[in-house]
Formats: sequence, C-alpha cells, structure tokens
Amino acid sequence: MIEFGLKDFIDILLVAVMLYYIYRVMHESRSMNVFVGIIIFIVFWVFVSQVLEMRLLGSILDKLVSVGFIAIIVIFQEDIRKFLYDLGAHRRVRTLAKFFSLHRSENSDDAAQKDVIMPIVMAAMSMSKGRVGALIVIERNVPLDDIVNTGEVIDAAISQRLIENIFFKNSPLHDGAVVISKRRIKSAGCILPVSHDLDIPKELGLRHRAALGMSQESDALCIVVSEETGGISIARNGSFNLRLSAEELEATLTELLQES
Repeated sequence: MIEFGLKDFIDILLVAVMLYYIYRVMHESRSMNVFVGIIIFIVFWVFVSQVLEMRLLGSILDKLVSVGFIAIIVIFQEDIRKFLYDLGAHRRVRTLAKFFSLHRSENSDDAAQKDVIMPIVMAAMSMSKGRVGALIVIERNVPLDDIVNTGEVIDAAISQRLIENIFFKNSPLHDGAVVISKRRIKSAGCILPVSHDLDIPKELGLRHRAALGMSQESDALCIVVSEETGGISIARNGSFNLRLSAEELEATLTELLQES
C-alpha cells in the first residue's frame, strides 16, 4: 500500500509551482517548443532508465542530461535571469514591504511623484509636437548603475527645460538615453541594450528597440518620443504601450511608479 503524507503533498506542490514558473518564462520568451521538447526528453529518459532499466541507453541519456543542463543555462541565460528577477521582485513581496513601511507618508510620496512625473509629461508632449526624438529611462527597483556609467553623469533636479535641452537636435547627448533615478536626472547620453525581438513592428526605430531591450533586462519604465511621427510610447516588462496622449502618459506613469 502506497502511503501519501503531508511531505508528499508539499513535494508535488513545489514541483508543480516550479513547472508553472518555467512554463511562464518559456511562454513569455516564445520558447514553448523548446520547453515541450525538454519535457518529452525528460519523460523518455525516466522511462528508459527507471521503467525499462536499459543500462546502456540510460547511461548515454544520463551523459546527455548532464551536458544538456549546462547547455540550457548558456542558451537561456537571459530567460533564467528574468525568471530569478521576477521571483525576487514579486509584486506581493513588494506590497508586503510597503505595508510595513509605516513611517512613509502617502501625501508626501504623491507630491514627490507628481514633481517627477509632470516635468517628464510636459517635456514629452513638447518634444512630440516638435518631432524631437527622445528616450527616457526611469529606474524602479532594479539599479541601473551600469547604464548610468555609459553616459555623462549629470545628477540634476528633474525639469522640463533640462530634458528638452538634452534632446535638442544639436545637443551632443541627444542620441543617447536619459536615466532618471531617485527623483533626479542621473545621466544623459546613455547606451541601452538593444532588443533583437523579431516581433517588433518594422515602423519602430532604434530608440524603440533600445527601450524594449532595457525593459526586458530590468523593471525600468522607458519613454520613447518618435522623431518620425512624434508618437509617445512606454516600454515595460518587454512590451509597448504605443501612441499615448498626455493624459494616458501621466496616468500610466502614476500607476506604474506607485507599484515600485
């Protein structure tokens, strides 16, 4: 008679949770075929080794599994990194941390956030009307020190005029990105990782690819003003919100920054 206790239930539950998270990462990275192939191989390996007890074939598969594990880490290093980040920065954990931060004042936080958001919104709308290209990265929970160091460190208060001057067409810093951290403009002319996602619409240029790449590697909010169309977009978590109005941009920034 097979005994089934609490430890067995917890064991099955943990395996189910692990498989669910792996499935989610693979689904988001469009690697479902690889995931299904790995599952089929594991089932076949267990069947040959444990059920049929084929020693020669089982030993060959054992070697393939040991080498394949390293290969999977190399091939899917970015997906694994994103999975570990999602696990560590889970929204419920952040919400719980906020709940216990009783010394923080909601009113002062709202006012401070408005001082950050409104100059960005006004600058984005002004540059949109003038068809001035811009790329603004707002740091959230993941530090962007490595990105900050690729540009010119400014460490200045956020203002509409400063943002517009940085992205003025004759400015030496207009081609790079501005990084905003801790309610200050930390750096300008920064170089961002470019996404090689094939699903990006062809009408979106290099700024959009850089914004998407940054949002795939961190939880930063990336605001893009298109030089060709004047359209305003936000990249976050590897996806775009395109063609935003001033009201939509303000509402989106307010909502997302409150989650940080």
